[in-house]
Amino acid sequence: MKRGRMFLIILIFILVGLLLWSRFISTKGLEVREYGVTNEKIPSAFNGFKIVQLSDLHYGRTVDDKKLEEIAARINELKPDLIVFTGDLVDKDIKITDKKLASIKAFLTSLDSKIGKYAVKGNHDYSNKLFENIMTDSGFKTLTNESDLIYYQENTPIIISGFASSIKTIPDYDNVFTNLNLTEEELNTYYKILLVHEPDQLLKLDDKNFDLVLSGHSHNGQVRLPIFGAIIKTNGAKTYYESYYKVDDTDLYISGGVGCSVLNFRFMNKPSFNFYRLYNK
Repeated sequence: MKRGRMFLIILIFILVGLLLWSRFISTKGLEVREYGVTNEKIPSAFNGFKIVQLSDLHYGRTVDDKKLEEIAARINELKPDLIVFTGDLVDKDIKITDKKLASIKAFLTSLDSKIGKYAVKGNHDYSNKLFENIMTDSGFKTLTNESDLIYYQENTPIIISGFASSIKTIPDYDNVFTNLNLTEEELNTYYKILLVHEPDQLLKLDDKNFDLVLSGHSHNGQVRLPIFGAIIKTNGAKTYYESYYKVDDTDLYISGGVGCSVLNFRFMNKPSFNFYRLYNK
């Protein structure tokens, strides 16, 4: 009886300790996950091109103004050529006051990139009527079922595209390149990057031949366990939720995100953003 009682007490202490660790320790700090992406379609001018992907801030939960300052400093010291945001700027349960609005705009504006800044909306961003105004005022271009051409040092561009959230809308997968007025040969030749919030959107794409897909939403599980990995798999990230997949000829990277969704807990999954370098060989 005494041994059983002692075991129960120890177990309770361990569980409480893990909960406190997940709430107050694992939600702090910031990791930079760096990847090299190689593809012969990448123009020589883009060799070494640097992209920072920021995702799932859920500002107002575990991410506060001090955290924003830390994120901005870490991103800017990398001197990225391009910055992309893949959704969920402010948590849907957070009321955006004038002070919060000023803070988030100041943060996004302070992010420096040589070429540009792009974003797609996450499912939480549809509760934020100010999202597109915030992004525009902060120098970001929001891509909603459309594409843009990125030029760097020479005449051969790369294509960057973005889809709306599949949880909140029905994305127009068929006309994402229409606004570019490119020939079929150019579409097949140019290196193509896709921004989506929910990684499982990749299952719905037919013959778009995207070379690199950058996504968020899954938080890579937010709570992870040894051997089992991600134990929370959310709608829109049931098939793809880990940090990387090779899907046919497409490289799919999923950011672990900075903030927390639903519950303010992380375990074995520190807040992070992704940093990519493009290489053509």
